[in-house]
Amino acid sequence: MLYAILAYHAAGVVESWTPEEDAAVMAKLANVRERLLAEGKLGPAARLSPTEGAFTLRGQGAGMVIDGPFAETKEQLLGFYIVDCANREEAVEAARNLRQANPTAIYEIRPIPVYLPGVAFPVTEEKES
Repeated sequence: MLYAILAYHAAGVVESWTPEEDAAVMAKLANVRERLLAEGKLGPAARLSPTEGAFTLRGQGAGMVIDGPFAETKEQLLGFYIVDCANREEAVEAARNLRQANPTAIYEIRPIPVYLPGVAFPVTEEKES
């Protein structure tokens, strides 16, 4: 089963880190990514740019491009990891490992149902234990 692990943090906190603090957290996260990769569980992962550079397409027809997302929250999406885990518990463990590397972040875990006609992989349901 594929899961998206979405990393959130309070707006402004990550941007307030010194380059050394940021590098230390990213090094810890790299260790978790390397472990997941060695276990064959890591798919795409990305650190997103700050929301100040984001823009959104919304509205009818061709839509209108506007600045931002303008979420009614203090937390902003920082990045994501796609992991292939046998079940929910394994996905939670992967998120806990990420949280150990960045304990002030919030990690949202969502199953990803993949719809690719004619493609057998990736598995989109929990595997039998």
